[in-house]
Amino acid sequence: MNQLFDLSGRLAVVTGARRGIGLAMAEALAEAGADIIGVSASMEAEGSVLERRVRACGREFTGLAADFANPEDVRRLAQRLDDLGRPVDVLVNNAGTIARAPAAEHTDEDWDRVLQVDLTSQFVLTREIGRSMIARGTGKVIFTASMLSFQGGINVPGYTAAKSGLVGLTKALSNEWASRGVNVNAIAPGYIATDNTQALYDDPDRHRSILERIPAGRWGQPSDLAGATVFLASAASDYVNGIVLPVDGGWLGR
Repeated sequence: MNQLFDLSGRLAVVTGARRGIGLAMAEALAEAGADIIGVSASMEAEGSVLERRVRACGREFTGLAADFANPEDVRRLAQRLDDLGRPVDVLVNNAGTIARAPAAEHTDEDWDRVLQVDLTSQFVLTREIGRSMIARGTGKVIFTASMLSFQGGINVPGYTAAKSGLVGLTKALSNEWASRGVNVNAIAPGYIATDNTQALYDDPDRHRSILERIPAGRWGQPSDLAGATVFLASAASDYVNGIVLPVDGGWLGR
């Protein structure tokens, strides 16, 4: 059974990996045996927290900086990964941003930035890396969706649209690539205590109302995403295609 979850010798690219959920996902993959390329807009080439944790697992680490709001940066990242001389076995599309404002006040600039980071850049990078996965007949792609892939949310219309789009993209790519040996799936985190949710966590009323609805009785931690990430990156999920796996403490079942 352990062999099903063993990622030894695999190379995993994790975007948005400098902190929060992405950091936890990358660390989990390293603990399962994968070498890691961590990508973030402000990822340090050397000395990052992620690098220390990956190397503590005895795995190789490369840190790359890329701004997912900049289409040229995304294309350069894809080319750099293609030039590695080593295939990418696992692509975790976790980079993301959020803009909080009522829909009537949500600016075009915020809409365009959130859609670029949370949806368009995810497609472009996956298309480029996925092409080589298809050619090899093997690969794992994991998107980070959201509870708002299923629900409308409040004051986050751009984020909700992007995360809903990721669910459709997951299914569309899976329909095309499952027969080619490439698994495309998504994880939908619930309310996880990270920078993206800090405003909600710090609001006493919102914090209480969210907590009261979570059957598990607590907010999630980034480490709660570890098991789902390793599962979808490993041979244990070879017959799992086009699914969105909630890790939400039971939120959607309430």
